[in-house]
Amino acid sequence: MELPLGAWVLAAGAVATPAGIVPDAWVVVDRDRVLDVGDGPPPERPAWTTGGLVAPGFVDAHVHGGGGASFDGGAREAVERVVATHLRHGTTTMVASLVTASLDSLEASCAALADAVEAGLVAGIHLEGPWLSPQRAGAHDPSLLVPPTLEAVDRLVAAARGHLRMVTLAPELPGALVALPELVEAGVVVAVGHTEATYDQTREALAAGATVGTHLFNAMPPLHHRDPGPVGALLESSAYVELVADGVHVHPSVLSLAWREGRTALVTDAMAAAGAPDGAYELGGLAVSVEDGVARLAGTGAIAGSTGTLDAALRLAVAAAGVPLPEALAAVSSTPAAMLGLADVGVVAPGAWADLVVLSDDLEVERVLRHGTWLA
Repeated sequence: MELPLGAWVLAAGAVATPAGIVPDAWVVVDRDRVLDVGDGPPPERPAWTTGGLVAPGFVDAHVHGGGGASFDGGAREAVERVVATHLRHGTTTMVASLVTASLDSLEASCAALADAVEAGLVAGIHLEGPWLSPQRAGAHDPSLLVPPTLEAVDRLVAAARGHLRMVTLAPELPGALVALPELVEAGVVVAVGHTEATYDQTREALAAGATVGTHLFNAMPPLHHRDPGPVGALLESSAYVELVADGVHVHPSVLSLAWREGRTALVTDAMAAAGAPDGAYELGGLAVSVEDGVARLAGTGAIAGSTGTLDAALRLAVAAAGVPLPEALAAVSSTPAAMLGLADVGVVAPGAWADLVVLSDDLEVERVLRHGTWLA
């Protein structure tokens, strides 16, 4: 095989491919794309060699911030800081998640973040609010939570200029089952979350087009053997479910019990303190205190997102929850990509973006390649 001018070979102890983890494998990178993947003798002398595992760049479907910054408002400097923080931990693709705010504020944030999508910084926008249950507000300002209207849907979809990738809503709210198919028609992935919905109401939402459960178990009624609620409805369906694997949101044994290969997406739900010191922060205008890496609302103690990164989530899933490594890798790459409808990311395969993470034997990030360029 003769390589195009400028293409180069990365040889590895193993490569995580869609077919499984292949030992003694190699990847050919041509500019910003993967040209070929194989094992045995490489097509030419490798330009870079590692004894570690080469995995797809991670895909985070639910992240609010990091490095002391957040996506709220969509300021370019803040967006760049969040992206750089998570990139160092192997996340090469993410959607910008926004917490509840006024409709005018969300409209402005969507417009600013649409610019960030078009600049290649993030892969889309996730609205986590304002169409959430006040009884399950979590770290959202209850005074700003409202039922969805078609007018509000139209305004936010228009502001995002085709880049609104996902919306979390509580399906029991008035108007939710009217707004839901409108969002789906606009190409938006709809997730059930921050909800008091019953089992039957959740099933109605799934029938209407919802395909995701936002941070399963958190901000929803618990699973009960006589009242399965949204957890039961989501797990028995073909929906994707997010799990925050930080050891705080969900116990590792519960993560293991809820695990479904190809349908479980590990997310960080990270706020500004991810990759930053403990201290006082803000999330959606609410004061947050971070102690020992755990973020809680000041005063109420409610969990206020995480301070985690996807490499840490991967390690916890494997070491503490006993998830097989190939499945855990998929849960931070190909599964969230499929959940969000993102093409050419989350896999090491010909034609995909050259987004790669080099992992050590203990799954620490050693090096990151994004769009064919090594992170300095």
